[in-house]
Amino acid sequence: MEDMKNVTAEPKEIPVYLFTGFLDGGKSTFVQSILEEDEFNAGEKTLVLLCEEGEIELEPEKFAKPNVTIVSIEEQYELTEKHLSKLMAEGDFERVVIEYNGMWGLDLLYEAMPDGWLIYQEMMMVDGSTFMAYNTNMRNLVYDKLKSVETVVFNRLDRDTDKMPFHQIIRAANRRCEIIYEYGPDDMEIDEIEDPLPFDIDAPIVDIKEKDYAHWYRDIIEEEDKYYGKTIRVMGRSLLDGGLDKDEFVIGRHIMTCCVDDIQFGGLVAKYEDSQSLEHGGWVIMTAKIHCEYNKMYGEPGPVFHVIEVEKCDKPENEVATFY
Repeated sequence: MEDMKNVTAEPKEIPVYLFTGFLDGGKSTFVQSILEEDEFNAGEKTLVLLCEEGEIELEPEKFAKPNVTIVSIEEQYELTEKHLSKLMAEGDFERVVIEYNGMWGLDLLYEAMPDGWLIYQEMMMVDGSTFMAYNTNMRNLVYDKLKSVETVVFNRLDRDTDKMPFHQIIRAANRRCEIIYEYGPDDMEIDEIEDPLPFDIDAPIVDIKEKDYAHWYRDIIEEEDKYYGKTIRVMGRSLLDGGLDKDEFVIGRHIMTCCVDDIQFGGLVAKYEDSQSLEHGGWVIMTAKIHCEYNKMYGEPGPVFHVIEVEKCDKPENEVATFY
């Protein structure tokens, strides 16, 4: 019995429905609509967190059930685990709906979420008439909202709007989310634009052009199995040492997804008997066959290049690879 006293109970699972986007993007309208539906609002005790003051105010008197509590969080310093846990304890809520502030980073929310809170759905509501301006001027905040979103809804669009620029921006950050274009009440279209790879993966030698490195690297990281057994030609920097074996080097490039702040090095291990002849940080063009092997740099099986040929080369015009 004494041992039982020391057992800590698992925290109660609290579903979180997260709606992101920028001011006047349609978040409040959507939250209002789902809370008016019996299917969504069947009586669960719901905490609604409003993290920005929109032009449209919620109308609780129209909710399908009355057991919804609305709390405003006007400043970032209020978004803490202590404060959110206190709200949960006071209301004994069963779920949480969050209308998030587009000017706040999502990491702030993730770090403040109490134990047991789980994101059940994440949607981004976007005003199609202002999205391009936000993407141009605040790309880091746009990407922050896109990186984990499940569904992006573009509203205030005309059917003759060129959707490709919207599609390309979303897919550069998130290849798996659903994209919906909304033209009016009950008039919407699901994005079905195909994203063919910019190289021929079935060619005898898969030739990765300098401009396509970011797309290729993301693809091999997400779907590595389809590359095993393939022979590939790619340009990158050769990195030595750092725990590598004498017959190994890392080939890769710096990749920028949205802005300078998010530049990261994307590289993979290559096996090459004469790797020590390469210059650390130098540029090379490598032809190699890809195998699935355990490597201590990965700590698990992964793609390892078995080099056929390596040629030193000049650095490319754009040293940082991008998706554009």
